[in-house]
Amino acid sequence: MKILLPVDGSELSLAAVRFALDLADKGLQVAPVLANVQEASNLYELLVAHDPEVLDRVAAEAGLHTLQSARDLLDAKGVVYEMEVARGDPAHTLVEIAERFGCDMIAMGARGNSALRSAMLGSVSNEVLHASPVPVVIVKSPAETEPEPT
Repeated sequence: MKILLPVDGSELSLAAVRFALDLADKGLQVAPVLANVQEASNLYELLVAHDPEVLDRVAAEAGLHTLQSARDLLDAKGVVYEMEVARGDPAHTLVEIAERFGCDMIAMGARGNSALRSAMLGSVSNEVLHASPVPVVIVKSPAETEPEPT
């Protein structure tokens, strides 16, 4: 099963990588695709850099750096993976990557920054969930899955 694993450097995105590794440990043949989406350059960056190629190179290097922790997890388990660093709107770009790589599923973390965190997904997760043609698994942080003490 080919699984897109969006990685933004957060612990939640690494939890999704661990989720895919758990599936592999349980016998599922997983083929991860690590993805990082860098935001498109803004006008200020374009004016200061003068060279769009420099901005593209910096974004690619930043994306590869962000993927490193996920790569380390997969390498430690000997799991072969593909990866892509892209630029653009995160949600729509992730859906495009999933389609381009022929992914069967997307596994990603979600963020809740308010008191309603259990009822609301992060905006990128929510957009991917609604735009994706393949199933999307939202991986919660370990703290969210543990029962609260009484």
